[in-house]
Amino acid sequence: MSGLLALLDDVAGIAKVAAASIDDVAVNAAKAGAKAAGAVIDDAAVTPKYVHGFRAERELPIIWRIAKGSFKNKLLILLPIGLLLANFAPWMIPPLLMLGGAYLCFEGAEKIAHALFHSDEGHHVFKEDEVEGDPAHLEEEKAAGAIKTDFILSAEIMTIALAAIPESNIWMEAATLAMVGIGITIAVYGSVALIVKADDVGLWLAKNGRLGLTKALGRGIVRAMPGFMRLLTIVGTAAMLWVGGSIIVHALKEMGFGWPAHHIHDWAYAIAHMVPEAWEGFVKWLSTATMDGILGLALGFVLIPVASRVIAPVWTALRPKKA
Repeated sequence: MSGLLALLDDVAGIAKVAAASIDDVAVNAAKAGAKAAGAVIDDAAVTPKYVHGFRAERELPIIWRIAKGSFKNKLLILLPIGLLLANFAPWMIPPLLMLGGAYLCFEGAEKIAHALFHSDEGHHVFKEDEVEGDPAHLEEEKAAGAIKTDFILSAEIMTIALAAIPESNIWMEAATLAMVGIGITIAVYGSVALIVKADDVGLWLAKNGRLGLTKALGRGIVRAMPGFMRLLTIVGTAAMLWVGGSIIVHALKEMGFGWPAHHIHDWAYAIAHMVPEAWEGFVKWLSTATMDGILGLALGFVLIPVASRVIAPVWTALRPKKA
């Protein structure tokens, strides 16, 4: 009997350790996911464009195809690479973070430059029935393009998450990264599905609602979606610049160049002390994010000509010519 009690006590102890480990993984995943907020918002803002022009019944299958590709990108390719880097070449993580941060800054600055200096007049969004050829092939091309874009954003997300995980064993890092990858993919593509189908839901309510309030709600959803998409783009761009700038500052500090981080911290601290104590935390965060975003915007504008005049021509020259 005493042996059975001892065994049950050991099982209970193991269960407590396992539960604590699961809690640690969840906490670390939440913190790491929060660090990747800019890339996540941008992912949710970018993806809906890949289903524009397709028939309504094909939108969700295309999103599901892209989501499956995203799971593969994060869990089968990027997670093992991230673990190998973290455990055998940790010195490569800050430079990779800088590359990811620079990409976010470039993307954010390019969107702002396009909004300021380019007109969308004459821009035509394709319709599936206007394009010659096999619609299934067109769908395949669009999904493949979205999965390639997702790979870049997923690489940023996983690298940022890996850098945010406290030092631990490889199994804890693997479990945390897996939870981050799964959770973020579900959140992003679940949100994309809701965004893409919201106007269809609103239209259905407007036509088939039995109550005047229901019909009015449907019409309101349809009218609100264009403005919501514009707002999502603005928020995504701001988040890209803020997170991209903060990644650059953090990576520079890790590489021994800590003066940008120290100056931003000191200035944010000074600004926060100008407001009532209850607002100090928020003002300090907002000041830090604003300065990170300004830094990201400046870097992004510097990178635009570099990307267009150097990187793009080299990339085009290196790509294999199609027959």
